[in-house]
Amino acid sequence: MIAAYYEKKGSAREVLVVADLPDPEPGPGEVRVRIAVSAVNPTDTKARNGFKGNMAMPFPRVVPHQDGAGTIDRVGPGVSRERVGERVWLYEAQWQRPQGTAAQYATVPQEQAVPLPDGVSFEEGACLGIPAISAHACLFSDGDIADKTVLVAGGTGAVGFYALQLAHLAGARVLVTVASPAQELAVRAAGVEDVLDRRVSGLNQRILRMTGGRGVDRIVEVAFGANLPLDAEVLAPGGVIAAFASDADPEPLLPFRKLLLKNATLRFVLVYLVSAEAHRLAVADLTTHLRQRRLRHSIALRFPLSEIAAAHEAMEAGHLNGKVIVTL
Repeated sequence: MIAAYYEKKGSAREVLVVADLPDPEPGPGEVRVRIAVSAVNPTDTKARNGFKGNMAMPFPRVVPHQDGAGTIDRVGPGVSRERVGERVWLYEAQWQRPQGTAAQYATVPQEQAVPLPDGVSFEEGACLGIPAISAHACLFSDGDIADKTVLVAGGTGAVGFYALQLAHLAGARVLVTVASPAQELAVRAAGVEDVLDRRVSGLNQRILRMTGGRGVDRIVEVAFGANLPLDAEVLAPGGVIAAFASDADPEPLLPFRKLLLKNATLRFVLVYLVSAEAHRLAVADLTTHLRQRRLRHSIALRFPLSEIAAAHEAMEAGHLNGKVIVTL
């Protein structure tokens, strides 16, 4: 098979290779998927680049990417042969494994190959994975959000875009921050009316006015350290801040007293460590919404596998409104 891989960590153009590798074979309880589309996530580029100086290779050779979509072409022992030919989307394909979806074939435990409903493209399916499951865990790990008020920071990011949709579909009032007119248009097209430009001063006061002074019940946070002063101020009593990233300020000081007086809950969401039950619930909800064509999917850039280094560079450059995908 043709695959992208690296055998040492470093910059994309220095270490990523596209070449022929042996076809993988599914083990017990696994399926093999012929990949049509692979998606790039920040964890993929950080792992390849040696995040925080971690240059040790977890395996001698790594085929990157956690998410993707394609067709099951072979099954391992213990898996029904009826799954052969099934269109699926994959999640966490390379978690604690040497080979992910940046290849013509990938093997995964059968539960990580989720049936893709008719009418949903491979490109759309590849977008789900880490972003959609992360969004679901941020929203629902602390109970029902019907009639709650949810603030989504960065509504056009990969996680944020699914979070605002899932919250809206669950019956919550959704407030979303954006940083440009184009982002506002994208968020409004997804059904959100309460959109706030975070570049305009007085964001805290605007949020409190919009909530009658009470604040928001849930915050889905992409920049925990940078936004912590704001979040602590606008969080409602008994509210939850669910953070999945804090790149700009990875070691923030905690405003303990302010959070204490809110009886706040801080939830940190690393999708790989979210419980099996939370994964199951996320997959079930996402499948229902996909079947009913309720979800929008945002794709920023497309690259062929031969240009995977450019795809990684685009992800690392940031400021993307949507996913970076790689087609095979």
